[in-house]
Amino acid sequence: MSTSDSQSSTYNDRPQATSVMPPGIPYIIGNEAAERFSFYGMKAILTVFMVDYLHWMSSSSTSQGMSNAEATEHYHTFTAAAYFFPVLGALLSDIFLGKYRTILYLSIVYCIGHAALAMMGAPPVSAGMWLFIGLLLISIGSGGIKPCVSAHVGDQFGKSNSHLLTKVYQWFYFSINFGSFISTLLTPWVLEHYGPHWAFGIPGVLMAIATLLFWMGRHKFVHIRPGGYRFLQEILSWEKFSSIPKLMIIFSFVAVFWALFDQTGSSWVLQAKNLNQKWLGVTWLESQIQAINPILVLTLIPIFQFLIYPAIDRVFPLTPIRKISIGLFVMIGGFAIVALLQERVDAGGQPSIGWQFLAYAVLTASEVMVSITCLEFAYTQAPKTMKSIVMAVFLFSVSMGNVFTATVNRYIQTPAAASLAEGIDLTATSTEPITNGTFTGELQQDDPDAPTLLLLGPDAKKGTEDDVELILDKDGALQSVKNASTDKFDAVAEKIESFFLDQDGDDSTRSLPSQEEAQSLLAGATDAFGNPIQYKLISRDRYQLVSAGADSEPDTQWDETLTGSVERASTEDAPETETQSFNWLERQKIAIKSEGDPTKVEAIQKELVSERGGGTETKLSRDYAIGGRTLLEGADYFWFWTKCIFVTAILFVPVGYLYKEKAYIQDEEDAEHTDEAIADESIST
Repeated sequence: MSTSDSQSSTYNDRPQATSVMPPGIPYIIGNEAAERFSFYGMKAILTVFMVDYLHWMSSSSTSQGMSNAEATEHYHTFTAAAYFFPVLGALLSDIFLGKYRTILYLSIVYCIGHAALAMMGAPPVSAGMWLFIGLLLISIGSGGIKPCVSAHVGDQFGKSNSHLLTKVYQWFYFSINFGSFISTLLTPWVLEHYGPHWAFGIPGVLMAIATLLFWMGRHKFVHIRPGGYRFLQEILSWEKFSSIPKLMIIFSFVAVFWALFDQTGSSWVLQAKNLNQKWLGVTWLESQIQAINPILVLTLIPIFQFLIYPAIDRVFPLTPIRKISIGLFVMIGGFAIVALLQERVDAGGQPSIGWQFLAYAVLTASEVMVSITCLEFAYTQAPKTMKSIVMAVFLFSVSMGNVFTATVNRYIQTPAAASLAEGIDLTATSTEPITNGTFTGELQQDDPDAPTLLLLGPDAKKGTEDDVELILDKDGALQSVKNASTDKFDAVAEKIESFFLDQDGDDSTRSLPSQEEAQSLLAGATDAFGNPIQYKLISRDRYQLVSAGADSEPDTQWDETLTGSVERASTEDAPETETQSFNWLERQKIAIKSEGDPTKVEAIQKELVSERGGGTETKLSRDYAIGGRTLLEGADYFWFWTKCIFVTAILFVPVGYLYKEKAYIQDEEDAEHTDEAIADESIST
């Protein structure tokens, strides 16, 4: 007996001729809610984890944490992968396995990926490798099932109940956002108090539940058989295949929408760190503000469906293409609000995180008009045996948008001299120069407690003024960076700090100098190579001094940077230093820094209390670096993306006008035609 014959005797392979909701829908909706909990829960904490937690996951921390731009790049690279694998999943589904088996098998891969993330820090694999393995498996599993699940929804309907398709896709999107809302609130809290193992492990448990729910509905589903030979026939049929390149043109514009939208999990989270996180009587974690989006989706879907869409339709016919076009224009407003908010941060203010709520409201309105519309549009515009592959084309637009964002964040970073010290082996006896392709240095271990990595400057000669010293500790961790300009930067930093400390009042009213006020403080200040030192206010408590460095060319790996930070004294009673009062990351730092020595614990606890703003004295710190700059940051970064979506929305208008829609819906009799096609294929073979 053939596979298809066996499958047809076990499962329904055609929609029922009924006007009611298909029986398999509750299992799909439940599966989607649990699966989206797992995906968005993991994704909500990913950026913060890479910046603040990853380098503390082993028994010793010998590397620096990721920069904001680097973490943003990796976040969007993962998201791009998760929306690239739908192409492979769709081909596997439409040609070979069918949607049900593809979803089931890849869901198991998905679960293993979550387990890998929960194992981070366990030997013998490094935390970074566990992260890579976990994200790769999740991107394969999550990405592979995406086009199949959404197309599987549509497969449950025939012509008799196709009028319910819009309603069920709204419920489908509701389940996505319900799962997302719960996990986005819960997972950052679990990360804060119980650490990454639980924070990544709980989403893994939900993914296992999602897989179980899907398996339980196997006898309720309509199992559309894989297209096989028929799929290839439709691919070779220009009438059917032409729908794909036409949709790709539409979705290429939607890709820019996703390039902006998915930054709610990266640049928006990082912006929230510099905002006043007390809002509505709650102190929000920077990752939790994302939970506003699914709540707004659930609120706005009925508002758009029953109020806004009918009102617009009375003015002009509101086609799917017109919904997408309007949604692109609405997105401009969402990012413009965030750009204006960042301008206030750049000026030294600390506006309320509630302003991001307004930006989320506008962004979510855009999402309702673009994303939900595209989901249904991709299904209806796809030929009947190519539903998954066309869904994958839509999801591929998400991938391309995130590739764009990751690429931008990659190219706005300059290489950091400190990277030469990462993973250095202090036991090596080789006298060969150490290089990473950008920097070259020589390890000097005259003092075993303070080994030095001597980095050659742009002239590539040892013993000249442009040499850089990377001073390490006995474990190879970078302690400081020194070169000929260090003292000159410190002298300017002392003026900045004096300006702050000399102001009347307490720390709550003191401020770092503005750009205008800093001009007199920096008058005539240069680095050791004669380049002017420039001042930039990053936030209320951070500033930056920058010069062109040894090569005298701006925006290169030789730029010299001093980042200054203010830790303001608390106006409240200092919190207790009992172990129970520290979060997971602080407890991890205590364990690593104390090296098992109980006499060091109390001093480290007091240091951590001071860092969180609980100290009794103001502390000013400096971090000097060569390279490692982010060239597009602050408000300029957000205005760049606002301009991108503005241009995209304008260009989409004529393209959308020229697009001609053609819908394909499954018939109750489609399975009979499939039987005939399989029989014809067998005869010809």
